Amino acid sequence: MDKYYVYILYSQEGKAFYIGQSMNVDIRLEQHLDSSFPDAWTSRYKDWNVLISIECDTRQQALKIESHLKKMKNKTYYENLTRYPEMRTRLVSRFAAVPGSSR
Repeated sequence: MDKYYVYILYSQEGKAFYIGQSMNVDIRLEQHLDSSFPDAWTSRYKDWNVLISIECDTRQQALKIESHLKKMKNKTYYENLTRYPEMRTRLVSRFAAVPGSSR
C-alpha cells in the first residue's frame, strides 16, 4: 500500500508556512525549491524547509489532514505539532478511515 504524507514547509525569509501532501516529501520539497511550478505560491521564496511531515495510510486521510491544517491558519498550532508527537498521533487517529464507511 502506498503511503502519503502531509507536510508543512516554512520559509524564514517570508515568515510563511505552506501545507501540502505528497507521496514523497523530499522530491516535493525540491520541486518547491527549484520552482518546478513557476506560478505556484511557493515560488515566491527559495528557502523552504520541512517543518514537519505526517505519515498517512491513504491519500484520502492525507487530504483530510491537509484541509484541517490549512483551516487552522495557526503558527502556534503548527509549531506545537513539531514539539508534541502526541498531537500528530491524535490528528492521524482523528482522520483515520473507519472500516466499512465512506467517510
